[in-house]
Amino acid sequence: MALGIEPGDHVLDLCAAPGAKLCMMLDLLGDSGSVTGVDAARHRLAACRTMLQKYKLGDRCRLFVADGTTFSVIPLGFCSDSCESRLEERMDVFKEWTSRRPWKERKRTKKCGTPQVVSKSHPPELIYYGGHSGVIGLTKGELYKTASKNEIASYGYDKVLVDAECTHDGSIKHIQKFEQWGWITLQRRVLDAERTDDLHALQLNLLTNGFRLLKVGGSLVYSTCSLTVAQNEDVMEQFLKENITAELTEIDAARNWPCKGGRIRKTWRFDPLTSQTSGLFVAKFRKVVI
Repeated sequence: MALGIEPGDHVLDLCAAPGAKLCMMLDLLGDSGSVTGVDAARHRLAACRTMLQKYKLGDRCRLFVADGTTFSVIPLGFCSDSCESRLEERMDVFKEWTSRRPWKERKRTKKCGTPQVVSKSHPPELIYYGGHSGVIGLTKGELYKTASKNEIASYGYDKVLVDAECTHDGSIKHIQKFEQWGWITLQRRVLDAERTDDLHALQLNLLTNGFRLLKVGGSLVYSTCSLTVAQNEDVMEQFLKENITAELTEIDAARNWPCKGGRIRKTWRFDPLTSQTSGLFVAKFRKVVI
């Protein structure tokens, strides 16, 4: 895997839904480290939560409904004896997760409604956490504490995955769906220039924020299932210009992949002709000290 996940890593999946990649990372970590999954789409992240519970992989995982371009919650240590003692002393801490929400919360949700896709201004909402995710025993203030730049440099995520939203023009399955959805939908979702510009900005902001939450020495992988340069190399070039601590690195595993190099050295592209798969773009960055 491009991220090179190792035991004990704290991993951030900034566009986590529907959850297959998240489950794979948790499986690789086993009984160490943690994974934090973030997605702006509540219903899609709920499907991710269901998958974690189905395969019993959620013990070291947290799921937040949040905008990935503004998310700022850093990793947490695992629950210890001190956490358990605090749990006994204070009543305002997170206890063991349950799917049943308090009556007042259910009433408020029914009255006000719940947005399915949250905006930048919407605060992060924790919808799931495992027993060893580091959440139990904390107060909301401790969980959502804003970390300084120096704190992130030392205690940020070891690995970050930004599998960014894109037009999916490289995905054979998505393109086939347009036969049912209609070509007007294809025009609106894939070919519309304004949407492409909006996606470029979103992808750049996701990449920038994911890198911000990375500790010094940590690695970030950026990927899309688009074949376009605008959503891949162009995003990378602008990101590298604006982030002097970002270093593009080799992906060792790529030597055995059925793919070809991208327009920028050390980036990789899959396509139907070369790889006999759907399209995919992958690049890896490391945060260095300047």
